[in-house]
Amino acid sequence: MRTLKITRNDAGQRLDKFLSKTLSRLPASLMYKYIRTKRIKVNNARCEQGYILAEGDEVQLYIKDEFFGTPERNSMTLGSIVPKLSIIYEDDNIMLLNKRPGVLVHEDAGGSGNTLILHIQAYLYQKGEYDPGAEQSFAPALCNRIDRNTGGIVIAAKNAAALREMNERIRRGEVGKFYICAVHGRPPRTAATLRGWLKKDSERNIVTVSDTKIPGGREIITKYRVITSRGGASLLEVELITGRTHQIRAQLSHIGCPLLGEGKYAKSREDKKKGYKHQALYAWCIRFDFAGDYDGILKYLRGREFSLPEEDIWFLKDFA
Repeated sequence: MRTLKITRNDAGQRLDKFLSKTLSRLPASLMYKYIRTKRIKVNNARCEQGYILAEGDEVQLYIKDEFFGTPERNSMTLGSIVPKLSIIYEDDNIMLLNKRPGVLVHEDAGGSGNTLILHIQAYLYQKGEYDPGAEQSFAPALCNRIDRNTGGIVIAAKNAAALREMNERIRRGEVGKFYICAVHGRPPRTAATLRGWLKKDSERNIVTVSDTKIPGGREIITKYRVITSRGGASLLEVELITGRTHQIRAQLSHIGCPLLGEGKYAKSREDKKKGYKHQALYAWCIRFDFAGDYDGILKYLRGREFSLPEEDIWFLKDFA
């Protein structure tokens, strides 16, 4: 029998979610069986799978040692990395970083491990703010993500409470996300709200956009305004109202204005010749529009806005 004591970063989550993170080698079917048969208890008492853990709780595990693994990422790994980060803002709970085009945020199917999140964890480990050996179910994580070849601001949570709070604010639409992009042509209106439906093909990692509701599709809403037009191209500011996979890229291509450098939803050899190795898209501004009744640990961010300087957006020079 082993006992796991619930720490601050473990608290606030369901028992089954905690166990799935902590005991990755334990099949879900066995986990639920062990909860039902009291081989997994909380505070020496029978519990439900949806029990919300509190700091100081103790989880008793009457299971085989083979289901206990070792941390995938140990301190030796994190200590040997030289973090390469462009930090815009940092406090005790979150970090805002400028992710450069070409950088992966998480490990991909090909197993590439040189990711933004790995460098964030190494940075926090070397600062003494993260110890993987002391954590049971939490590691610093990203609250939003952007495509490999898109640059811009991403939010990282340094503790579990901040991760839950920020994810909930994003889910409620209380975090404004603004992009700058360069497109072929000029949209039909100077400013508009685009509405449609997006369906993802996970096997091909591509999406399709429709003006009408389609089976398996999810509604997408994108606002844009034209900043300037020059030489058959336009510079736009885009606000994401919904945040779906490839939403901006696919929806702008759908209206006949694909991004410069776009390689998935349009093809242009001329763009590459002009230096557009990536799609011309940058997440340049984050605004925390938290509701007035929000009183959580991140309330100090309410009304704050963070943006990148123009020189960080690599394609703006073509519209100067």
